[in-house]
Order: sequence, then structure tokens, then C-alpha cells
Amino acid sequence: MRASSPRRTRQVIDRLLLERTAVARSDGTVHNVFPVAVTAAEGEALRDWVIREQATRTIEIGLGYGISALFVCEGLLANGDASARHVVVDPYQATRFADCGLQFLDEAGLGELVEYHPEESAIVLPRFLTEGRSFDLAFVDGNHRFDGVFLDLVYLGRLVRPEAIVFVDDYQLPAVARAISFCTTNLAFKVEEVSTYDDVHQWTVLRTAHVPAQRPFDHYVDF
Repeated sequence: MRASSPRRTRQVIDRLLLERTAVARSDGTVHNVFPVAVTAAEGEALRDWVIREQATRTIEIGLGYGISALFVCEGLLANGDASARHVVVDPYQATRFADCGLQFLDEAGLGELVEYHPEESAIVLPRFLTEGRSFDLAFVDGNHRFDGVFLDLVYLGRLVRPEAIVFVDDYQLPAVARAISFCTTNLAFKVEEVSTYDDVHQWTVLRTAHVPAQRPFDHYVDF
């Protein structure tokens, strides 16, 4: 893949936002990128949080069409750390999305910045924990069932550094909101931001606890 640059990344983002469709190199299929992908407003908010937190190690659950990943990488490039890395986890990239997300990242020249894992997050995240990996910011937009979001948030709460940002898409969905409620009532996550609902996406920004909550073995707060 070609060398990345903020200008190249911005060109790919602008093109996709304008054209809204794309042809997959892998099989020639035509894809409507939106409304599956995040909106420009959400992407910009995500990028700005990456910059505000001076993040250099980021992780994303659910690559999809790669729009959110492009915005994250735009933020990482703006932060200017040559060792920056964005990890993406998506078991459906080759099937559901015909590798379009990886294709757009390639077009932006982001190969050296992105690390891709084609497995379910329920498999990858525990492995990362065992390996002792750590991240500065996480974006969650994968399995939207309660159990899937719950597992993502619980594991990411242990994988990101203390008081890190976990940016969650599709907060308008009851399962997503419910999983977040568990984290705020039982794991001391704090809500930093909630977007307005635009009939397609709503997002919320969480900040993890300063230190893991010291809870008795039978601790439980109804959520």
C-alpha cells in the first residue's frame, strides 16, 4: 500500500461523502456506502476526539465501509506520531462488504497505519487482553445485539488506558443503550457526550474509570 498522508486521506473521505456509492475491486459489485457508514458529522466528531485525546493507539469494532476508520486515521495523522496504529476488527469484511473498507483504506495509503483482524471481536479482544495490549481510544460499531455490545464494552473497558474514550455508534438502538447503561451504573464509565438523533445514527462518548471499580463479588446495580 502507498504511503499515507492527511491530504490523500481527506480526498478519499470527500469522494465517498460526495458519491455515496462505490464499486468493489474484489468482485465488481456496487455498494451504497450510506446509511450503513457513519455520517460526516459523526466521523468528524470521532476524528476530533482522537485529536483531543492525543491518541496514538486506537481500535475499532466493525470496519464496514471504512468511513469511520478513515476519520480515525485522519486524526492519528494530525497527531503526528509516526508509531501510531489503528486496529480494526471485522469478520464480515470479505463477505458483507466485499473488502470495500480495506479498499478505501488502501486508496488512502493507510496500509502501514492499519492492522486488520478478520475475526469476531469476542475472539480477538480476549486475545488482546492476554497479550497485554493497550489502547488510547476505542470505536464500537460492530454486533448491535445486547450481548455483542456488552462484551465489546466490557473487554474494551479493560483494554483501553484509564480514563480513555470509548465512542459508541447507534446509541438509538435499545440494545446498545442498555449495554451502555450497565457500564455507567456498574463499571463507573461516564458519559462525555450524546449526539442528537438524526433518524439514522446517534452516538455517545464514554470515558472509562480512573481505576477499575473495586466491587465485592456479589456487586450488582440494576441498569
